[in-house]
Amino acid sequence: MSHTLVLEMEEPFNAMPHVSAQFAVNDWQEQPYQQVDHGAKLTRASVTRTYTGDIAGDSTAESLMFYASDSEATIVALERVVGALGNRRGSFVVESRSTFDGTEARGSWSVVDGSGTDQLAGLSGNGEFSAKRGPNGTVDLDYTLK
Repeated sequence: MSHTLVLEMEEPFNAMPHVSAQFAVNDWQEQPYQQVDHGAKLTRASVTRTYTGDIAGDSTAESLMFYASDSEATIVALERVVGALGNRRGSFVVESRSTFDGTEARGSWSVVDGSGTDQLAGLSGNGEFSAKRGPNGTVDLDYTLK
């Protein structure tokens, strides 16, 4: 006689912790550095944000953008977040890659290996963010701490 054991779980067994946060852009200083054919351009921006929620703190970022038109862009950035992730304090750096379609920026957010400090040393993770045209957005991050 054989038996089958079925386990039902709300989360996968090896699920990574998940956090969500909101952000507000405090400052966005963008300057073009090269014009390209047909009105396209390359720009760079220095950006500061404040995070609230499961991630709480402030950040500084450097972003590079390619605008195919005034309403479409591809964006890459490095951002240092200083504050707390849950009840752990420290800082970490994320790399983001996103697109802007004229109304919303959406993209991926990845913690840079080795960038975590203090209680966030050993942090790794990946997530997504979105921001409608304007100063506010949201981020979701699945992470591990080694």
